Amino acid sequence: MSAHLALRSGNPALTADTFTSIPRTSSENAMTISGTVNKTALALAILFVAATYVWSQGAAGALPTGFIWGGFIGGFVVALVTVFKQTWAPYTTPLYAGLEGLALGGISFIFEQQYPGIVSQAIFLTFGTLGGLLLAYRSGVIRATENFKLGVVAATGGIGLVYFLSFILGFFGINIPLIHSSGTFGILFSLFVVVIAALNLVLDFDFIEEGAERGAPQYMEWYGAFGLLVTLVWLYLEILRLLVKLRSR
Repeated sequence: MSAHLALRSGNPALTADTFTSIPRTSSENAMTISGTVNKTALALAILFVAATYVWSQGAAGALPTGFIWGGFIGGFVVALVTVFKQTWAPYTTPLYAGLEGLALGGISFIFEQQYPGIVSQAIFLTFGTLGGLLLAYRSGVIRATENFKLGVVAATGGIGLVYFLSFILGFFGINIPLIHSSGTFGILFSLFVVVIAALNLVLDFDFIEEGAERGAPQYMEWYGAFGLLVTLVWLYLEILRLLVKLRSR
């Protein structure tokens, strides 16, 4: 398999190699696009319920810090398990959604207290982006060509490297202004990251469509939903970060 095919999606959960290791199944037990949409909707519902619970706890005076760290760390562990054990996706995807909901609920509550109305704006922009890109993909305005995929993957990898370096340097008290600054360059960087996160949705759509075309097993509907959820969580957080920078100017 060429390097082009190996880099099917910037999302590490969704790669072309996923389908090379699983057999085709009968049509009645195969992955479908509608089935993946339903699983994604259910996972999002679980995420919203968990986020609403943490939000209510914050409104009642409880600090959501524990939910944030527990949700993100637990979600990361569950995500790794899901990537390496795709057959477990029907069980791990709802769990991942719940854990990420706890974390996002806590983060959203904290920022909402500082910048009233920012959470509703971030949610609107996230799902508006999802709907707009899905429409563009289905209508053929945006196509997931090999060059498009490679470009998005390269940009995603670069962003990941910058964030990793920022995390390591943070232990030594060094901050990268480009990431955290609310100045012009900081805002442009966040805008760039939001665009790349959004374009990863196109690659996720392509992955799900290919899975349905290849007759992947039905549990891959949950795996496709998991991959899409990973991108949506990232997109929401980056939009929230961008809005915070704009509000703090």
